[in-house]
Amino acid sequence: MDEHAALVDQAYGVRRAVCADDLGTALSRLADVVPLLRRHVRREEDGIFRALRDSGEFLDEIDALEGEHGSLEGAIDDLDRGAPDLSVAIIDLLDALQAHIDREDYGIFPVSVVTLGAAEWAIVDETRAAQPSFLLDHVPPSSPDLEESSWSRSH
Repeated sequence: MDEHAALVDQAYGVRRAVCADDLGTALSRLADVVPLLRRHVRREEDGIFRALRDSGEFLDEIDALEGEHGSLEGAIDDLDRGAPDLSVAIIDLLDALQAHIDREDYGIFPVSVVTLGAAEWAIVDETRAAQPSFLLDHVPPSSPDLEESSWSRSH
């Protein structure tokens, strides 16, 4: 769910740029979001969704959520930079992403906590190890000791 929060935060920046009629910035920010979304979807489908499938639980819901993943991918692929309704298409994509995230965060994820057993959680853990979260990509370096900072030298 932490990845969801990060995706929503980045999508907000895209939305703000669209609302400011700055399609260049919106497209640039969207270009940053798309690879993260794709990585997230792959982790989700290979991990929690596969674990739920193996448990035999909520198969229809998993099918629907995976279908939404496909619809989001299709919406991304269908974006036409030259279309007069590009702004509307981007906002529709962001709205669909938000609805999908809400459906997972308030539906299948809480249910999985009480549904999955040790074998299924092992699948999730294996996937997390094989496909680390994009949140770990840009971990800032540890801050220098205060004594070493330029602030402390000047004060």
